[in-house]
Amino acid sequence: MFTAEDVEAYAVLTGDRNPIHVDADYARATAFGHVIVHGGLTTGLFSALIAAELPGPGSVLLKQTWDYLGPVQIGEAISAEVEVLESRADKPLVRVRCSASRSDGTVVLQGESLVYCMKPSSPIEPIR
Repeated sequence: MFTAEDVEAYAVLTGDRNPIHVDADYARATAFGHVIVHGGLTTGLFSALIAAELPGPGSVLLKQTWDYLGPVQIGEAISAEVEVLESRADKPLVRVRCSASRSDGTVVLQGESLVYCMKPSSPIEPIR
């Protein structure tokens, strides 16, 4: 769930001050009828899930494709899921399907990501 403070912080950090995200009067006059969360916040759920759970720590996103299927409102519960579609035996690459849904099951964002699974090597010795 993203708060108004999360949306404002994202706007400050990125410079994305599109009024659909930060101006309630403007947003009310649009087809959405309300302020919506930046898509980057929603896709960030996948970065967190991929780095923490599947494939796990050290994983970095190399390529992403997204289909935004619906808006996310401030305060709306959103869940993110990742499913492994392909794992390469010859390289540390995994292709995953990503899906974010509202609590009623409505998918608001889906796509695929190519993930590089970086594992730590032996500790680097200091140069003497």
